[in-house]
Amino acid sequence: MRAARLIKMVLLLQSRPSMTAAELARELEVSERTVTRDAQALSEAGVPVYADRGRAGGYRLVGGYRTRLTGLARSEAEALFLSGVPGALREMGLEDAASAARLKVSAALMPSLRDASRTAAQRFHLDAPNWFREPPTPALLPAVADAVWDDREVTARYRRGDGEVERRLEPYGLVLKAGVWYLCARVAEPGTFRTYRIDRFTSVEPGAERFARDEGFDLPGFWAEQALRFTRSLLRAEVVVRLSAEGLRRLPYVVDPVAARDVLEAAEPDARGWATVTLRVESEEVAHTQLMALGPEVEVVAPAALRKRFARDAGRQAALYRAGAGR
Repeated sequence: MRAARLIKMVLLLQSRPSMTAAELARELEVSERTVTRDAQALSEAGVPVYADRGRAGGYRLVGGYRTRLTGLARSEAEALFLSGVPGALREMGLEDAASAARLKVSAALMPSLRDASRTAAQRFHLDAPNWFREPPTPALLPAVADAVWDDREVTARYRRGDGEVERRLEPYGLVLKAGVWYLCARVAEPGTFRTYRIDRFTSVEPGAERFARDEGFDLPGFWAEQALRFTRSLLRAEVVVRLSAEGLRRLPYVVDPVAARDVLEAAEPDARGWATVTLRVESEEVAHTQLMALGPEVEVVAPAALRKRFARDAGRQAALYRAGAGR
């Protein structure tokens, strides 16, 4: 414990011109008295730590001293690539590894570049979850993440419907989507790739063997394909509508982006700028809510029940405005 703290103290002093006892105590999470004792221990061990006295004093390394303890461990190097998502690192149990990696990199940089981590943090921050929700961190996420890093098979039980199912999985990659964690894995039998929500796992037992990873597997490409397939699976109903030029422009803002893209690619506006298209939707009820936002820029052609509903709503709205004009 103390040895790790002494190493961290050296790296901190190496990455900055000098630090006060209070600053070191805050970084190391110890008292200033402990900082003083640690500085003395380093000096006795041959590390040239010099203490500047006075109110503006502090600790610094003398004579351009450089430690050789800046080589990155594998876990630290891997975590460093994710250092822009601190919440995700914390949930996967990699926060300490990422912190150590950033500190080692900072210590190894030229003095003119040592503020790079601070300036980057001031200019970029990723807040992954949706607004108005705080999804809980899956308790089994660290275990799943360990298996992903280690290419180790797991036997997992997960909730499906009213029961539980057990599968032997080869965990290939993790995806954080809108605050929800997913595992992309190959099912050992029959050898197909599937996606699982990690918060539905009830147990994860790592196996003794590592699996041979398919080097042709592309995680971003696989996820994009699965996400598109999932979105299309939700669009089970169809409505036929006429859209004005303004309606076509506003359509992506009120319906599913995939459905809107399909419509806009096939739309053939007439001389007045109106186009008749078939729009895929989750249901007629959802279509009613979404298309109402387009107002007079859309006309529902089919199905007949939805067209009657829009006509009824339009009549009620017109009557409301006529009545309001005489107030």
